[in-house]
This record gives sequence, structure tokens and C-alpha cells, in this order.
Amino acid sequence: MNDTPRVAPKSPSEALKPVAPPAPPPKARRRRRSPFLSMLSGLFTVALVGAGVVGAGIALVSNQSKSPGPLASDRVLIIPRESGLTEIAELLQREGLIEHPLSFRVAAVMGGDWHKLQAGEYLFKARVSPQEILGIISSGKVVEHSVTVPEGLTSEQIVERLRSNELLSGDIAQVPKEGSILPDTYRFPRGFTRQAIIDRMARDQRTVLARIWERRPADLPIKTPQELVVLASIVEKETGRADERPRVAGVFINRLNQKMKLQSDPTIVYGIVGGKGTLGRPIQRSEITAPTPYNTYVITGLPPGPIANPGRAAMEAVVNHSRTKELYFVADGSGGHIFAETLDQHNRNVGRWRQIEATRTQQGGKPPADAIDKVEPPATPDSRTEAPATTQPASDGGAGGLPVAQPAGGVAGTRARAFDASEGTARDPLLNKTFDLNSPKQVPQLKP
Repeated sequence: MNDTPRVAPKSPSEALKPVAPPAPPPKARRRRRSPFLSMLSGLFTVALVGAGVVGAGIALVSNQSKSPGPLASDRVLIIPRESGLTEIAELLQREGLIEHPLSFRVAAVMGGDWHKLQAGEYLFKARVSPQEILGIISSGKVVEHSVTVPEGLTSEQIVERLRSNELLSGDIAQVPKEGSILPDTYRFPRGFTRQAIIDRMARDQRTVLARIWERRPADLPIKTPQELVVLASIVEKETGRADERPRVAGVFINRLNQKMKLQSDPTIVYGIVGGKGTLGRPIQRSEITAPTPYNTYVITGLPPGPIANPGRAAMEAVVNHSRTKELYFVADGSGGHIFAETLDQHNRNVGRWRQIEATRTQQGGKPPADAIDKVEPPATPDSRTEAPATTQPASDGGAGGLPVAQPAGGVAGTRARAFDASEGTARDPLLNKTFDLNSPKQVPQLKP
């Protein structure tokens, strides 16, 4: 708007004359721009563009890391030791777990997991996403394997089993003392050391034994925890049936209270072969009375040490033994035993077992497989017995005329072993590498 005041014209002709335009405003002096501000403006522009690109990249990486991966089925993969983020990403791509190694690395850095990745054996589910893979590897939750140590094995047999396990590493410094480790199922990651397994078994045995020893009854004729392990190892070898352990332990407790010899066949075997655990053949008649520190047909009371490593249940059976008057037991032909309080009852049970044994021999034409580590059947009926304050000489001459006790498990040579005599031999099913006993689907159908 023109603010110049208008001058009234003096005449009509003057009014027709155009008014002179106002003078143009003076030019503003252009200020020179600072180079520093120009640089800041450029940097800001670049930052905005970069932020947009980074935001888009983050969104892309986030989307890719959360999307299901290309793995078609469950897969176990071993991440080697000293593997960096780049090596792990390349390994995962080669093995078909991820498609974009760069995106995987960026996601690891963004999530802060890149320095937490751990070597080991991992299980990845089908279609696992890169983000889930990072979580698994950074958590260190590796695949756990298991080793089952059966009750009743000697320490030497257990050491051999651990040495034959290819998933374990390292060696064992020395064979543990007999009865000092606890048989059980132990879980471990691949590469776990054998010595660490032995150390864990020893710790568990001390813990379990201490708890059981605290609950022992006052009238138990066992004076030390070590004696408890000794008797439990004999019980473990005499029967493999859980329901019979307290009853078998009760028989041995009664014999100890009445100053009778325990007369357990497994003690003969241990006195001959020690930690080997098995003769691999029947016990010979001459070995029944062969003096060894462990032969309970010869010595009175408990042997000087355990004859195997008993399990928790066998030790529990000793302190919670059946309160009976039974002094004898013999195999019943079905994998169990029949018990008796008197010698007459026991002899009748033995007679029935002899008939079963004779029938099996006639049908098979050869001794049964369970004759390993068992006294050979006598050529004539065996009348060797021992009751409190009563002894009889052996009738077959195999005992050299010495008073010999009736075996706690029955007549020598006619009692079926209730423990696995194949442990450590070529017949041992656990040494068969063609299938995995821990996986029922892989165990073959066994013929009856």
C-alpha cells in the first residue's frame, strides 16, 4: 500500500495527469552467510537422510530376524570353540539355518548378543528364526546326553563304560575305590570330562550314604557307613528285583545276628577276579571253599570291602530291611526267590528248584546262560547245610569234609543268579553299539 499523501489537483487537467510512482525502497544489504552454518546445515541434511536409511535398515533386519528360517526339520549343530560372530554366521548359512549372514550379524550386534555366543552342541527346531537362534546360542543351553551306570557294577567296570562313551572327553586319573561311587543316570553336555562324571558320582554317593546312615535303626548289626555299603553291595548282587531287596537284606541281617556265615556266591567271584566283576564261567566246586578275604563261605561276617557299587535302593534296603525270621532263600524259577525260616522249609524249596533246573537242562541239552558266576551243579544231591550251632559235612566231597554253610541264596550250584552275570562280558547288551538303549524307537525287537 502506498502511504504517500495525495495532493489535491488544482485543475481538471491536472487531475488527469498520472501520479508519479513512489521511489523504490532502498536495497537491503545482503549479509554474507557463515561457512560454519552451511556445514551444520549440510550435516543435518545428511543425518536426516542417514537416519532414514538406518531406520529402514533396522526395520528390514528386525523383520528378517523374526521371520521363520529355512530349516526344514529339527537339527543338532555343533558350534566350534573360539568361533567368532562371522564364523558362526557363515556356519549357520552353510548348514541351512539362515539365509542372510550380514543380517544375522547386525541383529546380534543390535541385540547385544554378539559377545554372549557360546560354543557347544545345540538343538534347533524346524523353521527357527535368526532371533531365536541368537537366543539359543547366547543362553548356553546345550544338548544334554546321558550315561546310565547300572547298580552292581564294580568301579573297574564303570570306568570302562565311561571310557567307551565317545561323547565324553579326557581320561580318568585312577579307578575309584570299590563302593565309593553311586550308580545312576547322569546327564552331561558333549565333551564333558570322564573324571568330572566320576567326581559327581563320588559326591552323590557321599551325600546319599550320609542321609541313609542317619536313618539307620538302633539294632542294626552294622557299625559304620562303610559296612553298610559292603552289605548293600552283596544285596545288590544277589537280587535285581526291587521288591526283594529288603527281604534279602533281612536274611543277611538275621545271619549276622546269629553269627552265621553269609555264604553269598558273588563274594566268591569277587574274591577270585576282583574288579573284573565276572568269571565268565560257572563257579567251580573247588572255589567254594578256596580261602580269599571276600569268600563268605569261608570267612565269618562281612568281607573287608564292597564287592560292587550298590545303588541307593540297596543301601535303603539294608537300613529298612524286612523284619522276619528268614535265614534262607532260593530261586523260584521265575526270576525271583522263595524264602524260608527253617532248614526243612528251605530244603523243600531247594528240591523244587532242582526239578526246575533238571527240566531246563533236559529241554535245552546244555546249562542255561545264567550259569555264569554260579556254582556248578553237583553230581549228586547237595546236602551241605548250616544252621545255628549245627553243621554237616559235605556229602559230595567237594568241600573237603569241612563244615560248609548252606548258601544264603540256596544250594550251591542250583540257585539262579538274580543279578546280571553278563556285565563286562561279550554278552553284555549295553556294549552293543548298533542301537541306543536310551531311545526306545531304536531298540530292535528281541526274539523270546
